[in-house]
Amino acid sequence: MNPSPTVPSWTDANQRLLTAALDVVRARLAIHAARLAGDPPDEEALIHAQERRAQAETAMPSPSALASLRTLFGLSPFEEELLLLCAGMELDAAFPGLCAQAQADPQRPYPTFGLALAALPQPHWSALSPGSPLRYWRLLELGAGPSLVTSPLRLDERLLHFLAGVHHLDEQLVGFVQPLPPLPLPELVPSHQALAQALAAAWSQPQEGDTLPGVQLCGPPGTGKQAIARAAVGLLGMNLHVLWAQALPTAPHDLEVLVRLWEREAVLSNSALLLDCHHVASGDPARESLVQRFLEQVKSPLILSGRERRRARHRPLVTYDVAKPTRQEQHRLWSQALGPVAARLNGQVERLTAHFDLNPPAIRAATSRALGEAHPAPGKGQARLEERLWEAVRSQARPRLDDLAQRIEPVATWADLVLPPVQLATLREIAIHVRQRAKVYDSWGFRAKSARGLGISALFAGPSGTGKTMAAEVLAHELRLDLYCIDLSQVVSKYIGETEKNLGRVFDAAEEGGAILLFDEADALFGKRSEVKDSHDRYANIEVSYLLQRMEAYRGLAILTSNMKQALDDAFLRRIRFVVQFPFPDRAQRAAIWQHIFPAQTPTEGLDWSRLAQLNVAGGNIRNIALHAAFLAAEAGQPVRMEHILAGARVEYAKLEKPLTAGELRGWPGERVTG
Repeated sequence: MNPSPTVPSWTDANQRLLTAALDVVRARLAIHAARLAGDPPDEEALIHAQERRAQAETAMPSPSALASLRTLFGLSPFEEELLLLCAGMELDAAFPGLCAQAQADPQRPYPTFGLALAALPQPHWSALSPGSPLRYWRLLELGAGPSLVTSPLRLDERLLHFLAGVHHLDEQLVGFVQPLPPLPLPELVPSHQALAQALAAAWSQPQEGDTLPGVQLCGPPGTGKQAIARAAVGLLGMNLHVLWAQALPTAPHDLEVLVRLWEREAVLSNSALLLDCHHVASGDPARESLVQRFLEQVKSPLILSGRERRRARHRPLVTYDVAKPTRQEQHRLWSQALGPVAARLNGQVERLTAHFDLNPPAIRAATSRALGEAHPAPGKGQARLEERLWEAVRSQARPRLDDLAQRIEPVATWADLVLPPVQLATLREIAIHVRQRAKVYDSWGFRAKSARGLGISALFAGPSGTGKTMAAEVLAHELRLDLYCIDLSQVVSKYIGETEKNLGRVFDAAEEGGAILLFDEADALFGKRSEVKDSHDRYANIEVSYLLQRMEAYRGLAILTSNMKQALDDAFLRRIRFVVQFPFPDRAQRAAIWQHIFPAQTPTEGLDWSRLAQLNVAGGNIRNIALHAAFLAAEAGQPVRMEHILAGARVEYAKLEKPLTAGELRGWPGERVTG
């Protein structure tokens, strides 16, 4: 049992006991010094000191720090007094002189093992062997000297403070581990409370041997694993510290020292350790090996927090999968955070719960920001707060995904999108599915029927420049969701297993904000799946299956783009909910694109939409031509005219490595077409 520094009576009693115990050792040194000098020893002083120590022991309201050390580290009576001998050097000014007298050497005013063997009762040589508690747990430091028995001994600073009843983190561990405050169980949502109680129960069961099983909390970052660990150790009356796996030292000796120091700290402070492995790179086998070695070497209570499960060769592991709070729990968290305001938001809490997947701290942070920033105008308070709350949640969910994909700020609207009616209708249906998914899946019970295939997936197929990315922008703008573009050609890895890990990180990060994911260049991964001839073919098929599985489970909208729909596997296409074919625009559609391509502020003069529609290029190329023409006109100080557009067209066609044909130039001002 560890002493409690919060009880003044214990602190005073512990100090009296420590003083009395030091008096006993001081008396033994004085007796030994007197014998060396040929003087009569003062045995009476030793007897009185021993009586005072016995009285002080009896007066302790709970075990003293010294008694705790004796029990925790299994110290023999000789080892205990050797420890006190070294403590006296720091706490009693008389000890240096007594040590010099007791060794008959004024040059040795410090404790040595030889002095302890000669002056203290029940001596044994094994007390200073490398495997003894004093050396193994680094309770004493052995200084430089000509021999083991004459080298100076010093009490470790952490032990000195512990004996005095002062509790703090070992100075040698600062920079490696950090204490975490306890978390009351009621602060967790019910599903996480159950996990914390299960973890505590796993460590409460009788164990074979002295080592508790390690515990793994597995799942994406931000699911509340640290809070669960804090609550679980609190149920056991323990403390918790965290160590980030990337801080583990690489040198074997340094790792062993860290393990030994932490295990000593765990005993002294009754603590468990949370090893956070979230930032260990999946492609870093050296760091993974360090984590494995640390897991095997540490015998004190240990919790691993990470995305993936690990295996231990010798230490048993108990594994719990941790998910975000359930949708019902998140709804309750939103209502609690918003307080009385929630009832006035007209279904906004339901919409937030349907579109976003946040943990409790993120929900509280978003609510605090929205309530702090919303300053409603008269009559517009509710609308203003709903808008600020939605934007605060989007902002809260962005940081992790910003590191993995390119965020596109959606500005395009339905008016900017020129497509045939069938394609436009399909895009609007996609928006309906995203907007109404919570009602259909949850309120109307479709999720209970089957959890498979509830993700909303779409394939946008067609030549470059036909509006695939713009359509994704329009949907993001319409639904007020973030749009992230992921280049699949950059995600696909030549290393087996890395593609799934890359994709997994993207989907895990996107879940919080329900962002629209636009996977560009899908042809890099989705071609006609080959026959399995070797392991690489088999793994390519596994990568395709993994992405399809994540798309089907994703709570947001996932869009794939492809220039070659005909190259895609039919089995793959059947698993995509929406397929939108973006055709190359005909002449009427090109005319409509030209009419919408220039912003209202752009000055134009004499533009002939029919003539412009003769340019046989897609919408993306039209935008490039219009932009180039605008720069030329701005430089000339003129409005945009046909001649500027023609100059822009020549540049764009040169880039495409195709000539302007006679049909495209027919009827243009200043152009003579022959043939």
